[in-house]
Amino acid sequence: MIKALIIEDEPLARDELSYLLKRSNKMEIVGECDCLETALEYIDNLEIDVIFLDIELGEENGMNLAERLNLKENGNAPEIVFATAYDEYALQAFNVNALDYLLKPFEEERINQTIIKLVNKRERKRNEGQGNKLTNSPIHKNKLAISTNEKIKIIDVDCIVYISAQNGKTLLVTDEEEMIVTFTLSQLEQKLINSPIMRVHRSYLINKERICEIEPWFNSTYLLCMNNGEKVPLSRNYTKEIKQLFGF
Repeated sequence: MIKALIIEDEPLARDELSYLLKRSNKMEIVGECDCLETALEYIDNLEIDVIFLDIELGEENGMNLAERLNLKENGNAPEIVFATAYDEYALQAFNVNALDYLLKPFEEERINQTIIKLVNKRERKRNEGQGNKLTNSPIHKNKLAISTNEKIKIIDVDCIVYISAQNGKTLLVTDEEEMIVTFTLSQLEQKLINSPIMRVHRSYLINKERICEIEPWFNSTYLLCMNNGEKVPLSRNYTKEIKQLFGF
């Protein structure tokens, strides 16, 4: 189990986040608090793998705690995941090596993606500690085995344009064809963790190398124009990652 500390001064938001994390069956909540003083006591006295940290904590700022933990040596500091209603701190979050940046209101699927990141990073650390050069990715030489209803196909990951979840089915689109595959979107995201494939929407994974234009849409969201002529929605939760990737 991944041991988590929640630092959030809004009781309802704290309860919601705790509930969603526990539903994954991968997280153990070892503490909950609403201020930095109590948080430091937890950090000093408990084994903690990850801190879910709000930024605006009354008169305090959670970024100060993140900056302090970022100075710890030997990689012993817990991972930081910001969980906030404010998107303007995203760049600062990356500067303090935050693992992820969650926006309120929380979405269970988005939180599950964060948990996948935590699980994979912990596995990579374990492999490095054992001197094992293997990674957590099942991709071999940039190939991916895909199960369709008829057979197993080996495809080149670089040929993937996007993958979507539609009407309970997973559609994988490459340069040459479209196919319904038996994996879920989350399963494919985990398999493709070390590839150019990234999540941009609860229903879409895209190949970031295949984006040719980005169009403003509505409510601070965008459409990603792929090089095959199709457009993929970019949700608000993933906008900051794309902005940082392309520097706009």
